[in-house]
Amino acid sequence: MGRLKQVPSRFVVAPRRLAAAPQSEADRSRQRRIETPWRKWYDTARWKRLRWAVLEEALFTCRFCGHLEGEPSMLVADHVKPHRGDEQLFWDRGNLQCLCKGCHDRVKQAEERRGG
Repeated sequence: MGRLKQVPSRFVVAPRRLAAAPQSEADRSRQRRIETPWRKWYDTARWKRLRWAVLEEALFTCRFCGHLEGEPSMLVADHVKPHRGDEQLFWDRGNLQCLCKGCHDRVKQAEERRGG
């Protein structure tokens, strides 16, 4: 009987990533700002005023679930139609709605991923 030869591995080595993924939320946020320069618009006084106006007009009530939120930091001025860096669409008051963070992060994001 002959000797068994070593069988080559069937596992393929995964290609290395170009850069390590950011570990902390702050690092991920910083990376997103570099990759998408329009994100800095969210830090402007103009955006903060516009966001507040949207929340006030909606009486701090989520358009999706109807929840009245007493803590404004838990509300999002959401773009009805995603702007994807289009400056006119970003600043368009008619394209904004008030959503609670839960609806924005779950329901709305799922809709956008489905293409809706």
